[in-house]
Amino acid sequence: MRKEIKVAFVKQIFKELAERAKGPGCIYVTGGITAVLFGFRKSTVDIDLKLLPEPPGIFDAIRDVKDLLNINIELASPDDFIPALPGWRERSKYIATYNEVEFFHYDFYGQALSKIERNHVRDLADVDAMLKHGLVEKRELQRLFLEIEPLLIRYPAIDPPTFKKRVEAIVGQIS
Repeated sequence: MRKEIKVAFVKQIFKELAERAKGPGCIYVTGGITAVLFGFRKSTVDIDLKLLPEPPGIFDAIRDVKDLLNINIELASPDDFIPALPGWRERSKYIATYNEVEFFHYDFYGQALSKIERNHVRDLADVDAMLKHGLVEKRELQRLFLEIEPLLIRYPAIDPPTFKKRVEAIVGQIS
């Protein structure tokens, strides 16, 4: 059984990954780690990452850190499940740099929309927390959904009308 990841442990994980990487790159964290770092959750069971540009040697680093710290690390990000939102990299929030590796929160709007599409109770609680903490705004969430809506045809697992209804339920009461 893998170790639960709490906020105090995240810095060590980032440092271990960066020390083992063999060059510069960017790591975008998403999902549970974002929720833990912002205090929406006390812990998570895995770290979801997107690598862009991929730090040289990062796959060996991930393998070694998973074993060393007894944690689960997966390569997964919102744009694996829904179309990438225009401007997602520019909206991604910087966390820290260790050695030559920069760490960011993956774009909160991409995270929120992928959580809305997935529709799990914990995911919807995360979206609610993101709204309450001002990480996403309803109007912008709706605008970005409308931008990717024509691209949903490329994601056969998504039912576009259902996804749209879920987004409308969240943004329906725009103030």
